Amino acid sequence: MSPSTSARALRPSPTPREDPAAGYEQAQWLADAAVRALRDEARLSPKPALVDARGSGAHRDLDLARMLRSACALRRPFAEMALAAQQARPDARLREQLARIGRVAEQRMLLATQGSNAHRGAIWALGLLLGARALPRFGASAAEVCADAARIARHPDRGHCDAGASHGARAARVYGAAGARGQACAGFPQVLHCGLPMLRRRRAAGARAEQARLDALLAIMAELDDTCLLHRGGQPALRAAQTGARRVLELGGAATRAGHAALLELDAELLARNASPGGSADLLSASLFLDAVTDD
Repeated sequence: MSPSTSARALRPSPTPREDPAAGYEQAQWLADAAVRALRDEARLSPKPALVDARGSGAHRDLDLARMLRSACALRRPFAEMALAAQQARPDARLREQLARIGRVAEQRMLLATQGSNAHRGAIWALGLLLGARALPRFGASAAEVCADAARIARHPDRGHCDAGASHGARAARVYGAAGARGQACAGFPQVLHCGLPMLRRRRAAGARAEQARLDALLAIMAELDDTCLLHRGGQPALRAAQTGARRVLELGGAATRAGHAALLELDAELLARNASPGGSADLLSASLFLDAVTDD
């Protein structure tokens, strides 16, 4: 039995309207799945220019210990997001509730990391997907969860006065990229059509979990206009990352000798550019989360 199958088999019956205890149990299960996805992404190695078990990558203010502390600090707000969604609809009110909890989550992250941004993008993506998964429903496919997350994301957050302040948002404006908000409003296409299918396909073919996850990350990198890369290195860094990721996959992925060598070459090139595919890492976490909590 694969890890994801085991996680789904242990899922509590989602009947929060009929049983408040079941609602609490579901919220904890979803929060645990989100934290586990963040921790699994952080530990995954070797990731190109990203924090992993080898070191800090292109992130001088982060390391693996801080990433893991940040992930654990988010468990409570993730559970609160799930509880908020259990009696809700994918509407403006839920959008503002999730955003309000998300801002608290960011403060918890900053306390855990001594002021470093470990997971701001992941809080956005996982918060929306977790909220969408917690909505009242009978069963849930990845496509259904992503569609509901998009319905939530399309509403404005009237409680936030400076939505364009992040590096990613500025890069999206400068380069005309969709950015994190555009990705969410479109229903997370790089998760649904790149990361998640690659993860499941590689695992079904017998790849180890780490190899399947690396190839899922590369599948996302190959297609995503990653605003973290654009912020740090502009279009040249984005092209280098996309071209390099495609080359690794064309050589058979991280499990092959040639693919692994190409992955290390991509790592060296992005490090030389001081450019990190942080947006792709966030979407890998989203892929891992959906893999654990959806029915397909």
